Amino acid sequence: MANDKDFIVKNAVEVGGPTNVTLGSITGNAINLSTGNYFKDTLAANTTYTISNAGNVQSFQLEVTGGAVGYGLANAVYDSKSISVSSQENTPEGLFFKSDGLAMYIVGPGGSAVDQWTLTTAYDVSTASYASKTFSFSSQDINCGDIHFKPDGTKMFMIGASSDTVYQYSLSTAWDVSTGSYDSKSKSIAAQETAPEGLTFKPDGTKMYVCGGNGDDVNEYNLSTAWDVSTASFSQNGSVNALSGNPHSVRFKDDGTELYVIDPDSADRNVYSFTLSTAWDVSTLSSGTTFYVGGQDTAPKGLAFGDSGKKMYIVGTTSDTVFQYSTLESTTVTWPSSIEFAGGVAPSAPANGETDIFTFSTDDGGTSYIGTKTADNLS
Repeated sequence: MANDKDFIVKNAVEVGGPTNVTLGSITGNAINLSTGNYFKDTLAANTTYTISNAGNVQSFQLEVTGGAVGYGLANAVYDSKSISVSSQENTPEGLFFKSDGLAMYIVGPGGSAVDQWTLTTAYDVSTASYASKTFSFSSQDINCGDIHFKPDGTKMFMIGASSDTVYQYSLSTAWDVSTGSYDSKSKSIAAQETAPEGLTFKPDGTKMYVCGGNGDDVNEYNLSTAWDVSTASFSQNGSVNALSGNPHSVRFKDDGTELYVIDPDSADRNVYSFTLSTAWDVSTLSSGTTFYVGGQDTAPKGLAFGDSGKKMYIVGTTSDTVFQYSTLESTTVTWPSSIEFAGGVAPSAPANGETDIFTFSTDDGGTSYIGTKTADNLS
């Protein structure tokens, strides 16, 4: 055949009825045929379609535009964007971004403090400039390993590698570390890890996670009072030793189904992902994807994600620099089992930004459909 675009079905046809096209609605992922016979959808996530209310509609079309989701470590690429933090911290080990991508925070044992940067373009680290805002942790621990913020920016947590303890702080102005004060609340994690290097929390504050080079694992704690570290109790752990023997900066995908660590050892210099079969339960983790970052820094210590996982950042103690990566992967489509596609192979979702049209026909009232891709990569 010539180009698929030459054979676009211009109007969805209802057999025995009018040939006019009526734009219908998709609620959630459900294609509601009672609302029309032509549907448009732009994929914002991996999508499983369903079809409802077939009625007398014997043919309909679906126009799909592909999208992208984050945390695609397998497809990560260096953005050639970076920012040196050496003037403030000469051994940076912990890295965190404000939820809107307009502020960045660095900790390390060199300064025994957290320092704050402002980004003029969200999540673009090349636009960062030092905000002249800092907060010293030296009264609690001079060897700062990692940092985490409550999603609203009013609480800050630091893990101290000398004391093997997590400390809690309040910020009177959200996200402004210069307004910090120690809450006189802490949690020793020495029974689980004596070389702590990574700290993170579940977004609702009911779980805390710590990793380090001694146990080669991620330790999970339950907080009986959300965001009160003094109420934390050890729950369980998950070994990451199958990939990483010196895990730093534990991070999670937004939904808790993926876990990430970074390993600075000379044999590694990788970011590693692990899949969790039960979200937020580290005892269910299994090995996943590897991405090498040694080309940017030979001692990568800190790891962070931003923009719903579409950006990844690492900081290392060789260059004292934050490096930025894109971590996009195209969205996927799962079709209803009632659809049989021409050729017997279900088509994949369009690539990010591309648009395809699919035509579906039934002769049994919607019990089964024949599906065909009738337009590919429309401009």
